[in-house]
Amino acid sequence: MDTIRVLIIDDSALLRAVLRAVLDEAPQIQVCGEAYDGFDAREKIKQLNPDVITLDVEMPNMDGITFLRNLMRLHPIPTIMVSAHTQKGSQLAVEALALGAVDCVHKPSGDDIESISSELVEKVILASHYQVANHPSEYPTQEHVLESKGHYIKDRLIALGASTGGIPAIERVISMLPVDCPPVVIVQHIPPLFSTSLANRMNNKYPINIYEAYDGQPIKAGCVYLAPGDDHLEVIKKAGRYFCKLHKGETVCYQRPAVDVLFESVALATQGNASAALLTGMGKDGAVGLLSMKQQGCFTVVQDQASSTVWGMPGEAYAMGASEKAVHLNRIASLLLISCINKGSHHDHK
Repeated sequence: MDTIRVLIIDDSALLRAVLRAVLDEAPQIQVCGEAYDGFDAREKIKQLNPDVITLDVEMPNMDGITFLRNLMRLHPIPTIMVSAHTQKGSQLAVEALALGAVDCVHKPSGDDIESISSELVEKVILASHYQVANHPSEYPTQEHVLESKGHYIKDRLIALGASTGGIPAIERVISMLPVDCPPVVIVQHIPPLFSTSLANRMNNKYPINIYEAYDGQPIKAGCVYLAPGDDHLEVIKKAGRYFCKLHKGETVCYQRPAVDVLFESVALATQGNASAALLTGMGKDGAVGLLSMKQQGCFTVVQDQASSTVWGMPGEAYAMGASEKAVHLNRIASLLLISCINKGSHHDHK
């Protein structure tokens, strides 16, 4: 395997030294350079042509978000964000992930350098394989919210699952949904603080109501429910109504929340009266759950390889026949909505 060339971008000389020491320990990684701010980084990228960059979220002169936005528009490179373990750090990290950063690690403090080292090395190696041409700036700036043509099938639900590269993919789907759409439940593999920031970010950005789900929360039309980091999200039906159920059960496919747990619960609770999409992500979480939904009579679709950051989860589901089609991200919202529209009587309630 070729050596992975990494450029470290951070205004702290100490942190650059720590990251260099960690990455240089890995035989397949070579730190090809360091940069102290966005302007310096721009020149170094031209000179060194790195395979992966690590990028500090908060820097002087040109902050990490501004730099990343320009980078992903002009010269996409797999990027690992390094953020402070704070609320502001998590908000900025989620914004970076939405712009196309492939992953994020928290800044190490003196006593947890060991804990971050294996995580950082693993994420850099994985990032070197990612397809990063699929970034939000490729999409039209004018969002096209789809219109509801007809009445929705009574008690219809939509479920989404995603992992690596999933935040811009989820935002793309959400941005196209009308405010009266069927309720949407989502699992995105994400740490706890990040899930709160992501729900708040999307709720402020889009007209539809978006919540970080809580245990026992009623599920209503025109609302989106995001699983909190470190909690499985299930849909249960009581007295004819759907509710969110959260729990800290065992990890599934090494994940909590797990897409499989959500999809299996939706298949059971709706008895086939649901639609689901499995979006970009590494691994195979969601494939078995999507197959269960299809077997119950649900409409299922996966994101195609061309528009996925990594075609692990959707590719696995497609290979096992959990979806009849793999389609470009831009088509997923419309297919989900069409599958929720009552083709017969227009007297059904929404």
